[in-house]
Amino acid sequence: MILQKELPDNGEFVIVKMTKIMPHGAYCRLVEYNLDAYLPIAEVASGWIKNIHEFIKEGQQEVAKVIFVDQAKRAVDVSLKKATTKDKKTKIDDYNFEKRSQGIFTKAIETSGKATEADAIRAEISRTIPTYTELVNDIFEGKDPLASFRDNAFKQALYDLVFKTIKPKSYTVAYNMEMRSTDPKYGARKIKEMLAQVESSGVEVLYLGAPHYKLISTDSSYPKAEAKIKDSERLLESLDKQHAFHREMVKAQ
Repeated sequence: MILQKELPDNGEFVIVKMTKIMPHGAYCRLVEYNLDAYLPIAEVASGWIKNIHEFIKEGQQEVAKVIFVDQAKRAVDVSLKKATTKDKKTKIDDYNFEKRSQGIFTKAIETSGKATEADAIRAEISRTIPTYTELVNDIFEGKDPLASFRDNAFKQALYDLVFKTIKPKSYTVAYNMEMRSTDPKYGARKIKEMLAQVESSGVEVLYLGAPHYKLISTDSSYPKAEAKIKDSERLLESLDKQHAFHREMVKAQ
C-alpha cells in the first residue's frame, strides 16, 4: 500500500514468515506489516497434526488468511489451511506486482529529484489511490489518476516509467469444435462463411481437418478471452437457426 495500514483486515490474505515453532502453534512475521502474528496448530493443516514440525519450519514463508484481529492489543491470528492453492497464487502474484509497482514509484521519485518530498507525495496520492498496483494499472490502462496532481515533474517521470516498464499481459482460451452440415451441396461453403464471421469478431479459427476446428481467443484478462469465445458461440447459434448444422464445443485442455 502507498501508506501502509497498521493492521490487516479480518479475512485478508497475507505473506507470513515462520519465526518460532512451538508444540501447539507458531509465531510468524507478517511480511507486509512488520508485525508478529500467531498461527494455532489447528490452523496449520486439515486433519490431525501429531508433530507440527512435519508441516512448517522456521524461516518458511507462506500465504495465510487472517482469522482474528484485536485492534486494541494489535494481536493477529492467521490460518494456513484456510488459504487455498488459488488464494495463494493470487496473493503471491498480487504481492509481487505491488512490490514491482512500488519500485517504479520509488524510481520516479529519484528520477524527478523529489526525494525530500517523497512522504508528502505519498500522502497526497494515498487520499484517492490506496495501492501502488492501482496507481500503475490506472496509468497503464490510459487513465489519468494524477490529473489534479500538483507536481508535474514527478507525474511525468512516473507515467514514462510505467509505459517503459510494464508490458501488457495476455490470456488465451481455446475450444475444440466439431461442426457438420446436413447440406451436401452448400454445407461446406456455409460453414466457411460462418467461421469467417467468427474470425471477424476477433476469435482465431484453426482448421484441424473436417469436421474439427479450434477456436482461440486472446485478451488482457482470462474472463475477457472467455467472453469472446462465448460471444462467438452465440453467433454460431444464431447462424445455426438459419441452416442445418450439428455443432459441439469442448474446452481445450
